[in-house]
Amino acid sequence: MTGLTVATQGLTVRFRDTTALDAVTLDLGAGRIHGLLGRNGAGKTTLLSTLASMLPSTSGRVEVDGQDPFERESLMSRICVVREAGDVISDEKVAATLDLHDSVRPTFDRALAEQILDRYEVSTRSKPEALSRGQRSAVAVAIGLASRAPLTMFDEVHLGMDAPSRELFYELLLEQFAEHHGTVILSSHLIHEIEHLLETVTILDRGRVLLSAEADDIRARGMTITGRADLVTTATAGLEVIGVKDLGPTRQATVYGETGDSWAADARELGLEIGPVPLQDLFIHLTGERTHEKEPLR
Repeated sequence: MTGLTVATQGLTVRFRDTTALDAVTLDLGAGRIHGLLGRNGAGKTTLLSTLASMLPSTSGRVEVDGQDPFERESLMSRICVVREAGDVISDEKVAATLDLHDSVRPTFDRALAEQILDRYEVSTRSKPEALSRGQRSAVAVAIGLASRAPLTMFDEVHLGMDAPSRELFYELLLEQFAEHHGTVILSSHLIHEIEHLLETVTILDRGRVLLSAEADDIRARGMTITGRADLVTTATAGLEVIGVKDLGPTRQATVYGETGDSWAADARELGLEIGPVPLQDLFIHLTGERTHEKEPLR
């Protein structure tokens, strides 16, 4: 299976007076795992729904595999988006939902779906309305992974699970990705748990792209500088400081951006400590302290 490319240019989606997506421009390569991060209401679900042909755009361009997916039947069958509750027939047995997906998705692997549900101890004879939140999430995970779609999008699908169940999801996701190399977009608030899975990261903030880049590049551009407050202030002058914490005379500043080859050596000579920034911390700083009016980070 070959993954699908995803590209948008100035993509805007409005609902009456609300702008859910505001001039979103993205270029996501095929056969990779992409992270889609953002606070509640940032526009993640709207973006995934537009890519899955569930919503039309108001303006701008959206392309999957070089084509506009909206109402394009041949492309829609190759795209799968699953949410926490899954697209299930709530008042019929889980088996009926698997039957439905099997009938509309040419790549759907019914046996794999049943194997995944068995790992989660969910019976296909159960009705989704009688399942716990975690079990319903397991059904959604099984559908998404078993779809083996060239483009599979998981929209917060694992949030209903407990920690061991989420770890199983990550394990299964990597197994299927290694075997089939489809394109995966993973939307989540649990950044610290999925960080190791992601090859690229896109952060949405109030409908706009705040950042979209290679995950390794983002990590390399973020750092903490810790030491005496006045020295930290001097060392970070002219840098993009996105967060500051003070504890007595000690200050820790979080910066994002290019610093120059000699900057780190000079900072260490001042007695300052330089450390990495977890992706989740960067996300919190970037979305919590920047405003809608500020320019996106590059």
